[in-house]
Amino acid sequence: MTVSTFEFGLNSFGDVATDGGSRVLSDAETVRLLVQEARLAEDSGVDVFSLGEHYRPGHVDSAAAVLLSAMAVATERIRLGTSVTVLSTNDPVRLYHDFATLDAVSDGRAQLVLGRASATESFPLFGYDLADYEELFEEKLELFTRLQREEAVTWTGTTRSPLVEQLLRPRMRPGGIPTWIGVGGSPHSVVRAGRYGLPLMLAVIGGRPQRFAGHVDLFQKTLQQAGHAPQPVGQHSLGLIADTDEEAAETWWTYWEPVSRALAEERGFYRPTRDRYESERKGGALFVGSPDTVARKIATVARDLNLSRFDLKYDIMHLPLQARARTIELLGQEVAPRVRAILSKESAHV
Repeated sequence: MTVSTFEFGLNSFGDVATDGGSRVLSDAETVRLLVQEARLAEDSGVDVFSLGEHYRPGHVDSAAAVLLSAMAVATERIRLGTSVTVLSTNDPVRLYHDFATLDAVSDGRAQLVLGRASATESFPLFGYDLADYEELFEEKLELFTRLQREEAVTWTGTTRSPLVEQLLRPRMRPGGIPTWIGVGGSPHSVVRAGRYGLPLMLAVIGGRPQRFAGHVDLFQKTLQQAGHAPQPVGQHSLGLIADTDEEAAETWWTYWEPVSRALAEERGFYRPTRDRYESERKGGALFVGSPDTVARKIATVARDLNLSRFDLKYDIMHLPLQARARTIELLGQEVAPRVRAILSKESAHV
């Protein structure tokens, strides 16, 4: 980890917002809001703005490349990417074309986080069998990596038609765009990222982040064994930043509790309670609090996991747009400088 280059990102899953009262924004209004929020993130000093990929009510992130292109036109500096692209149900050739174009439009600011999917709605929607979950990702990752790293590609597999000396246009920059592998906890996925020599993004959404320390060690060992150069490790977690701990805690609980309750019923997670919420907020995976509280927590996990990047998923269903905006401002203007100062001070004493 290099303190001066430690990066801060914002992740959105396209959750629809409210206007501060009881009115829920329309899908179209939320799409336009996301473009405004990317511009606000840039103005606030955030390094990366990323979108997820979901196909369920209340989310508008189903066409990330299109929305990121709109953000590219509205911004000048901030890097633009995905917090997860479900590679298993995407065609690698189409994905290459979309993000080569985004990279050109944005003048080299495009990037990706590729994942296997925790939400699986895209499988039936696009005609894929969930039983092929692992094979689809492995084969498509191999093809997408080759398309980025090679000029003309000849390839044969089981998930799409073969390619013969195929050269795609527009061309990406040499070596392709930054492409991370998103991991929710599977050691096999960690090994895969290391084997391909790609950066690792840890999705830490519950429990102590430090429990992923073994995954980071495994990643670095795999990179070394595969003959790859060291690669960065990032963390994606949920949270909200407000002017005080009390305001942040109450605001996030109001909107997080119903979403968590619905997910608990759908996926068999634990039902949210206030005690469990406070435990996650204080020592777990929720980064909810004032700028000082959140900065200290990020600095701790950055040191413990040797992170190079921290991404905050700042939106949640029906969160008022004012709370979203304040989180964006405080992350870039107050949290990021504090974290870098803490890490710099710690580094000076090593």
